[in-house]
Formats: sequence, C-alpha cells, structure tokens
Amino acid sequence: GHGETDAMAASEFPAGRRYDRVLAISRSGTTTEVLELLERLKTPCTVLTGTPGSPVFAAAEQTVLLDFADERSVVQTRFATTALALLRAHLELEGALPPGTKRIAEAAEDAEAAVAWPVPAELVAAEQVTFLGRGWTYGLAQEAGLKMREAAGAWTESYPAMEYRHGPIAIAAPGRAVWVFGELPDGLSEQVATTGALLVHEPGSDPLADLIRAQKLAVATAEARGLDPDRPRALTRSVILN
Repeated sequence: GHGETDAMAASEFPAGRRYDRVLAISRSGTTTEVLELLERLKTPCTVLTGTPGSPVFAAAEQTVLLDFADERSVVQTRFATTALALLRAHLELEGALPPGTKRIAEAAEDAEAAVAWPVPAELVAAEQVTFLGRGWTYGLAQEAGLKMREAAGAWTESYPAMEYRHGPIAIAAPGRAVWVFGELPDGLSEQVATTGALLVHEPGSDPLADLIRAQKLAVATAEARGLDPDRPRALTRSVILN
C-alpha cells in the first residue's frame, strides 16, 4: 500500500532509481556489498540485522535488531524465516496482505505442524528437486532451492510455477521431485505424474510453513550424505571482500 517496491541483491541495486526508502537485510551486519551500498545511498535506509554492534548500525538511518533470531549455522534458516514473518506482520497491520494469505498467527500454527513433519525417505533419496511458486511464493521456492544447495550440495532448481511447463519439466523423471509452494496450477499434477517424478504439495498449509519443511529436507539430505548442514564447504557466515 506504499507504492511500487523492488527487491534485489545489494550488488545489483539500480542506483538511478528514486526510492522513498531502502530496506536492507543483513544477518551479520558485516557483508561487504551491503555496507558499500549503504555508504553510497542518499535515500533513507532501514536495516534488519541479527548482530548487535555490527557496522550496519553506523551506516543505516534506522536499525531493527533481531538478535533473538540469530544462529550459529552458516546456513540461514531461523533468521531468514523470522525476517519474512516480520515483514508479513507489517503487511497484516497495514491491511495489505495479498488476497488469500493467512494471518501470521495462523501461519505460526502451520509452522508448528511443519516442525513435526517426518521427512519422507523418498525425498531424501531424490536425485534432484525442483521448487515452484507463484507471486510471493516464487521467492520461497528460490529460498528453498538455495538452502538445499548450501546445506546438502544438492541439485535443485527453482521456477515460477506457470513457466515450469515451458521447458524445465523436461528434467522431471522417476527418482526426482517437484515441490510446489502455494497454489497448484491446474493440470500440473497430472503432467508431473506422467514423468514419474514425485509431486510434493501441502494444500491448505501456509507457504512459509512449507519453507520449514524444505529446510528440514535440506538437513536430512545433508546428514544422509555425511555432510554437516551447518558448515557447508566453501561458505562462511559473512561474505567480507578485500
């Protein structure tokens, strides 16, 4: 309800556009690309961070500290879902939730069920997983794929659900899975079935709660492969460039 909004990585910020405010998200508060952007910005900026006393406090006009959601793991799960829940709660207060989106308290109830969800063995054994979503849930699909790659070194891809049949469905096959966040497009389940791939969809469950299921799958897959899901190879808690 506050005008057009864009989202991008800090390194891809379109400097020529005019914004009323920039909202930056940095768990560590030390990421080089975020700090360099804040130094260049002339636009008022608010930062969500999980680390008290980090450099973003001096660089931003306003800082929202979510230190209760910080985590030791290199792979972000708790902080990422907390930031999303906070932003959704603000939309709810403004009466600007997308149609059909649950209130955050209802989403939390679904999340409790997701925490107790037993990860199916056939999903853990899947050779490849494709995550799909529509609208804001496409962002969740991208996040789910990223968590699987980071924590388990898994082959995952993410696409807008309606674009999946325009090519990417060609990789669907027995021993692989297609996971849909939110609304399931008409006819997709039947088409996935013809490929022999496993379709994962939780009708009625909040898509943000489904992200927790994907996080659980990432942990289970990593452990099945003898990997530490909290300490992936080649990754560090914060990216600090020379």
